[in-house]
Amino acid sequence: MKNRKGFTLIELLIVVVIIGILAAIAIPKFANTKEKAVLASMKSDLRNLVTAQEGFFSDNQDYATKVGAVQNATDVAFVPSSNNTITIANKTAAGWSAEVVNLTLKGAITKCGIYVGTAAGFPTATVKAEGAPACY
Repeated sequence: MKNRKGFTLIELLIVVVIIGILAAIAIPKFANTKEKAVLASMKSDLRNLVTAQEGFFSDNQDYATKVGAVQNATDVAFVPSSNNTITIANKTAAGWSAEVVNLTLKGAITKCGIYVGTAAGFPTATVKAEGAPACY
C-alpha cells in the first residue's frame, strides 16, 4: 500500500460538525450587538447634549428648545448620531428634559431620556437620576 497523505472523509466531517456547533453558539451572542451599539450611541448623544445645553445656557442664560446644526436664539448647536432624533421635551428656566429615538431599534427598548434641573414629568420610574441617561 502506498503512503497517502491527507485527511479522511470522517476527519473532515468531524471538523465541519465542530465548526457548526461553534457557529450555533456564537451567532446568538452577536445577534443583538448592533442594538446595543445603537443604545450606546443614544446615551452618548444625550450626555453630549447636556454639555451643549450648558454651553448654550452660559451664552444665553436660558436653555435651548431645539437642536440644530447652527446655534441661534432657540437652537443649541448639536447634531446627533446617524438615525438618532432628539427632542427637547420640557424646558423651563430651572431645567430641561430630552428624549432620543432611533427607528432602527426592533426590541422592547425604543427611546432614551435625560433631564437636568427641574423638568416637568421627571424623574420617572426609568429616568431616575439627574444628568444620567436611561433607556426605556
